[in-house]
Amino acid sequence: MESAAQPSEAVPWRSRTVQLVLTSTALAPLGVPLISPALPVVRDAFGITDAQASLLVSTYFLVGIVLSPFIGVLADRIGRKRVLVGGLLAFGLLGGAMAIAPTFEVLLALRIAQGTAAAAIFITTVTIVGDAFDGVQRNAVLGANVAVLSATAALFPVVGGLLVGISWNAPFLAYLVAIPIAAFTQVALDEPHRTGDVDGGSYLVDAARTVLTPAIAALFAVAFLTEFLLFGVIFTAMPFVLATAFTPVLIGVVILISETASMLVALSSGRLARYLSNEWLIAAGFGCYAAGFAAAWAATGLLGTIGSVAVVGVGVGLLMPVVDAAVSDRVATDHLAGAMSLRNSTTFLGRTAGPIAFAGLAISAGVGYEPLLLAASLVAVAATVVTVVAGPVRLARADARRSSAYRLS
Repeated sequence: MESAAQPSEAVPWRSRTVQLVLTSTALAPLGVPLISPALPVVRDAFGITDAQASLLVSTYFLVGIVLSPFIGVLADRIGRKRVLVGGLLAFGLLGGAMAIAPTFEVLLALRIAQGTAAAAIFITTVTIVGDAFDGVQRNAVLGANVAVLSATAALFPVVGGLLVGISWNAPFLAYLVAIPIAAFTQVALDEPHRTGDVDGGSYLVDAARTVLTPAIAALFAVAFLTEFLLFGVIFTAMPFVLATAFTPVLIGVVILISETASMLVALSSGRLARYLSNEWLIAAGFGCYAAGFAAAWAATGLLGTIGSVAVVGVGVGLLMPVVDAAVSDRVATDHLAGAMSLRNSTTFLGRTAGPIAFAGLAISAGVGYEPLLLAASLVAVAATVVTVVAGPVRLARADARRSSAYRLS
């Protein structure tokens, strides 16, 4: 473990493992935040509906829901490094191909395939952190991971808004940057040393048994709801609400504010975890969701909207590092990639269901986007109350018995 020589709350920024994980993580917002401000333009370019345009968000995660567990097995059988490099290459090539898609159907098909590559990146990066670090330092590194995710997610909506002003397909060319990063990872990343073999079938069964506990199930529920509300409100409903009065660039700025708040809070994850239990961090995160969504519903201008999404961003920064840190604490290394892959399926399910639910209710059911902001706030209030009241299901740190399958050299 790299944590042995490091202060418990510090992020070892000079660690090559940390640097490569964070570099790979920086690509993730190319998936959704980059194109979220472009959804109305893509809708007009192909002559499709709002609900159809939102499929570019939801289908990105669709295949990952099913394939993530198998990606976890693959990461243990052939190595984290190979899966990460392959995922980065596929992510870049498929994304670049979307820029020349002749029809919306082709664009959607490429998007679905790219989601599988994205799943490989998501799973391997957090698994590598789980392999390498322990305790509150794991919270700190995962917080830095979320901070990088938020920082690039804050930048990419503005970039996407600028690029879509040139052409509907210009944002997709940005995916090509993943190709040189894959080459860098292949050269520089050290693969954890395997000391045992992993059988695919039994591995999945054992990993499933590992997560069938009240605490892990509760953490997966938190992961689902966090992403369901985030992608349903911030990345789907808000762009369409704001599109009636603001340009794509301004929409990108609003999302930037939310991601900036998330980044700043996530960077403090290690310190917060030293003084607060995981359940209190989760309760605080959902409380911020509740306040932020309610404020967005009540907002009458740009400043009110910016303030509301900033509060939501604080909630994201509190929630995201906690789930992966708590799962890593409770799962042995033998099954860590499998557990993280199952968590990834849960996360992707939330990201897929959120846009579909919000766009479907707003347009197909005729509810409209604004009432859904208030409904999201009420759901977050309920989640806050459940987290505080459910005392028997403790989410605080637990030491998993570190196993024999992987050791860092």
